[in-house]
Amino acid sequence: MIRHIRLTVLFVCAASAGAVADGVQKVDTIEVTGHYDNSVGSSDAASAGVITPQLIDDRPLLRPGEVLEYIPGMIVTQHSGAGKANQYFLRGFNLDHGTDFSTYVAGMPVNMRTHAHGQGYTDLNFMIPELIARIDYFKGPYYASEGDFATAGGANIHYFTRLKNNLADLTGGDDQYGRALVIGSAEAGPGQLLYGFEALHNNGPWDHPDNYRKYNGVMRYSQPTGDGLWSVTAMAYSGQWNSTDQIPLRALNEGLVDRFGAIDASDGGKSSRYSLSFDYQGAFAGGQVQSTAYAIRYYLSLFSNFTYFLDDPVNGDQFNQVDNRKLYGWNGSWARPDNLFGLPMVNTFGWDFRQDRLNPIGLYSTVDRERLSTTREDKVRETSLALYVENQTQWNESLRTLVGARGDRYDFNVDSLLPQNSGSQGAGLVSPKFSMILGPWSKTEYFINYGQGFHSNDARGVVGTVDPKSGDPVDKATPLVRTYGGELGLRSEFIPNLQTSLALWYLKFNSELVFSGDAGTTEAGRPSTRYGVELNNHYTPTPWLLIDLDLAWTHARFSDSDPVGNFIPNALQTVAAGGVTIQNLGPWTASIFGRYFGPAPLIEDNSARSNSTTVFSAQATYRFNPKTQLRFDVFNLFNANTNDITYYYPSRLPGEPPEGVNDYHIHPTESRSFRLGLLYNF
Repeated sequence: MIRHIRLTVLFVCAASAGAVADGVQKVDTIEVTGHYDNSVGSSDAASAGVITPQLIDDRPLLRPGEVLEYIPGMIVTQHSGAGKANQYFLRGFNLDHGTDFSTYVAGMPVNMRTHAHGQGYTDLNFMIPELIARIDYFKGPYYASEGDFATAGGANIHYFTRLKNNLADLTGGDDQYGRALVIGSAEAGPGQLLYGFEALHNNGPWDHPDNYRKYNGVMRYSQPTGDGLWSVTAMAYSGQWNSTDQIPLRALNEGLVDRFGAIDASDGGKSSRYSLSFDYQGAFAGGQVQSTAYAIRYYLSLFSNFTYFLDDPVNGDQFNQVDNRKLYGWNGSWARPDNLFGLPMVNTFGWDFRQDRLNPIGLYSTVDRERLSTTREDKVRETSLALYVENQTQWNESLRTLVGARGDRYDFNVDSLLPQNSGSQGAGLVSPKFSMILGPWSKTEYFINYGQGFHSNDARGVVGTVDPKSGDPVDKATPLVRTYGGELGLRSEFIPNLQTSLALWYLKFNSELVFSGDAGTTEAGRPSTRYGVELNNHYTPTPWLLIDLDLAWTHARFSDSDPVGNFIPNALQTVAAGGVTIQNLGPWTASIFGRYFGPAPLIEDNSARSNSTTVFSAQATYRFNPKTQLRFDVFNLFNANTNDITYYYPSRLPGEPPEGVNDYHIHPTESRSFRLGLLYNF
């Protein structure tokens, strides 16, 4: 229910204490200052919260996808070119490019089902951070409104409908970084027109420059109507790039490449995303309705080579993954305040329809981006429909419960070049949800959360019976994989100006999705269990000083018996992030942020492990006048020689044995870099 949490909390507060005007109960608007809106009474779990635009303003962003790193306990890195989706880590998950973390932008899903490069692929390069009004985040499968991929957690990124100031931003920096941005809003007849345009180029520190070029555009028209508001939003994104993928450690040690070099310099890709959506929110039948209908046109062509010459000693192992899809959907909810036996409550009914049409989704063998052969090529139609209900009851001043259930139905249809891999499959499940919120007592509230969720598997794996590369028979994947989660938590404001949240959590998966280096995608794997603890602190001792500190620890293991071991590759155990921001001290604002993630097992027996990574970044802005300011960003402030990601798998370089060599494969953290931006409000 995170997408609608503010609506339902508003209803409960209004039912118990609000005034009545024109038949609609209302409450006063509370203005929140700081980086997070995690006050007591603001959410239904200790691990859920809201990120404010102020944090996005105060922290330097190396990549757009790093806005998700503001979520406590989450790490965002990259193992390839700048135009590819980021690598995400949360609660002991290597989420790869988005698996098991649900992301929405402006009401539209970002995760791509049955994606050419990985299930749940989440590319946020089309997003313009300056247009973000807030980010609602959550963790765990406790919310009836959240379905596929929403087990480790998720985020709903909301765009503004109007801006206080229009903005022009010209930024330049190291490695031929350049960005031009114009955003603004204006009266347009009875409504508001919001716009944003961005052009960007970046080479990165790589020996073979990324030469990343992207263009972004957003147009949103909003208009009030009666008690509601409707809006139409159009977005367009296009990007292309070269990739420096992970390199084997032996090649670095032997001097075959340097730290920022590439084994296959022809890797890279291009992607585009165009969307049109319609939103409506307003009063209906005694309640409030919120709805988003959307259409998305998406394309990706990606060239990768992770094993070099292991499969093909002559031409090399480069492959091309193509994802060409149209995506249609309609989601929404209707929430109505009621009163039963004197108990104020909110009853919510919601729906989520989505259809992905892929034509084609393909995998091809290539050399220097030229196709040699077709490994597989499919047409896929994947359709889902979800209905959910939820009851929120305020039993007394110190007890509130949420009880809900979600039903999901999926239909997979695959038309493959291999007849054995064509076919149809349907599946469905019902997921119960429960939350109890106790308090507040002494400015502290307590949470008990439980829920069942799921993730869908790739339609090709659900239907297929033959490995298209080897011709060997394979078992069909489970269409919808059940997950279970529970959490105990508290949130306190007992110490003045300090918001503290503590969560103890548990997650169980019937089947883990894991990354396969030779296939370059995710595959269904073994069952797993995880548990951990998170502590989040946000302190504002004075109006001009903000301090954030977030700590997380996770225990993650495969739960079945297998002689290869039960450690989960790339499951981070320890994560820490913190920062200090000085705001509006005369004309100056300055901040420094750091994040740490500890060693992790790289294979099941834990005999190979990654090293820890610690990186700091800083920002300073100087305001010349109310309209003009200068911003200076420093990334990797101390030029740490660390890695964004480490894998362990076999690969083969020229002259090595046919079976290849098991080795560490690393993608380094980008070296220290600087950016200088001139911002003008008009």
